[in-house]
Amino acid sequence: MTAMYVVNVSLMGLALAFSFTSLASTDPVMSQAVVSKSITSKSVTSKHITSKPSVDQCRRNGKYDIYLSGIHTGTMDRTEIWQGQSAVVTTKSEASILGIGTQYHQTATLAWSDDSNQWLTNHFHQKVTGFRARDMHASFSANGLESEVEIDGDLEHYRSDDIPLRDVDTLAIQMREFLMQGRQQFRLIRQASDAIEPYQYYVKQPISKNISPWGELTLIPVEQSGAEEVTYYFAAEMDYQLIQARYHGIIIRGLIELTDYSSSCG
Repeated sequence: MTAMYVVNVSLMGLALAFSFTSLASTDPVMSQAVVSKSITSKSVTSKHITSKPSVDQCRRNGKYDIYLSGIHTGTMDRTEIWQGQSAVVTTKSEASILGIGTQYHQTATLAWSDDSNQWLTNHFHQKVTGFRARDMHASFSANGLESEVEIDGDLEHYRSDDIPLRDVDTLAIQMREFLMQGRQQFRLIRQASDAIEPYQYYVKQPISKNISPWGELTLIPVEQSGAEEVTYYFAAEMDYQLIQARYHGIIIRGLIELTDYSSSCG
């Protein structure tokens, strides 16, 4: 697996933001400034909040810049549209390095499981053009423990003994769920194109950092170890959304950074 591919998957999917929600679909999306102002009173240490939407229909959008070894190489857009306790998540990104370009487009459907009290993937479709091109469909069953993956016409099956398999977007949402519950460490498994990849996560002490255009924010670092090492930074003042994610590669180091955020969250 090449460094460019790892960064595309890890930073365009796993490192993306978490549980985007909003008000009724008839309500206009609030501006970035209104969102930032309305959520500043939330506490970092709250153990009773959850990533479940507080309204039946909701929507959030986030835009990120992508950097590889300090060089701006692309952008990523992510939208979550919620209907009750299920959602459709769409992630689009474009990146280029050394003249090699790629476009990443994924649509995933997910829902809350009352049996496991977690967010689980139902299905996702991922299409990559340019670098490492592929067309991938995956569906999940047995409460997330089994998956069927089709890539360019080839069919494979995967199974986990105890932890549900998830696509990158649902994994990101579940990570945020655990963080908002006050968990200090946890395990998750990602369904990759040709394998299942387990990860261990450790929540670190909050830090203060000045992040443009939002100013001073309290960021909660979450360190991921496993097939890829990534550190995620969530802002408690911004509804625990992902502000930055750093990919710690041996040769190439990656960064995504939130540049625009809009929400009509309740």
